Amino acid sequence: MDKFISEHLINQEVDIYCGWTDKFTGKVVACADGVLTLETKKGIYTHIAVDKIVAVWRKKQP
Repeated sequence: MDKFISEHLINQEVDIYCGWTDKFTGKVVACADGVLTLETKKGIYTHIAVDKIVAVWRKKQP
């Protein structure tokens, strides 16, 4: 999943589903060493363990 995210989703707005009620939304700014980094708001970052990701969707662009 690291490689896929790094090659196809960098700088894209995405929704990340990690199971149960764990869902994250933001811009992919980095993915390395098993950690995905999303910018959720200007200057606010969320770091997600890649092995916990169940599904990834690109957000629809208007």
